[in-house]
Amino acid sequence: MNHQIISYVNHWLNEVNSHSLQAPFIYNLYTKFIQKDFNKSHFESIEKTRVKLLNEDFSVKTVNYGATSIVHANLQQTRVSTITKKGLSSAKVSRLLARLIEFNGAKNIIELGTSFGLNTMYLAHKKDTSVITFEGSEDIANVALTNFEHHQKSNIELILGNIDKTLPEFLNARIRIDFAYIDANHRYKPTIRYFESIIKRMHKDSILVLDDIYWSKEMTQAWNEIKAHPEVTHSIDLFSVGIVFFQPDLVKTNYRLMF
Repeated sequence: MNHQIISYVNHWLNEVNSHSLQAPFIYNLYTKFIQKDFNKSHFESIEKTRVKLLNEDFSVKTVNYGATSIVHANLQQTRVSTITKKGLSSAKVSRLLARLIEFNGAKNIIELGTSFGLNTMYLAHKKDTSVITFEGSEDIANVALTNFEHHQKSNIELILGNIDKTLPEFLNARIRIDFAYIDANHRYKPTIRYFESIIKRMHKDSILVLDDIYWSKEMTQAWNEIKAHPEVTHSIDLFSVGIVFFQPDLVKTNYRLMF
């Protein structure tokens, strides 16, 4: 049976709601920022761009540095509408990212895997934030840059190229990361390498979100290793994404929650 189906059933059987939460930190986060979808109206203009992309018929060249994509496999050209439909996070997840940034007051944010920039614009919703996003495909990056310009997102910087090369160069020059979103190479080794590099620039109040944690057995293996990392104190498994925290005063606990 498909790994994602098995994982979903297992998650559904074992997930809990707010009534099972005892830690005040997690209870507050879950009830006020994860469960409450209070910011839907804030992003209507971005969602209009999603609708536009769903109807675009032109194709873009893709660059596959990582695991074969379920969207464009090994094809060199893929329709924008296909990538938008099958390869982008849902609006529900995008809004969650924005709420998590509001929760921890992040100022310096990085994203691995820009795609067409919808999540990036959610991450950059607050004008006092700085978002650095990394993308491997020039064609896809150009679509994202067009979207950033249309929405007048001046607090976004896009770094183009192989993330295995561009991320280390960036981390050597930058110090503090408040929030990180990893949605790039969907293989075990690169994902772990990104995580281990990024956490060197994070602090006790930082949040790291890993997308597609049940996309494949390799991604689930990476997620399991990340949440067991000695610097991770709390982890939250929402099936679609995994969230980790680094606060040293928290007792290490892993939660599998409804979302």
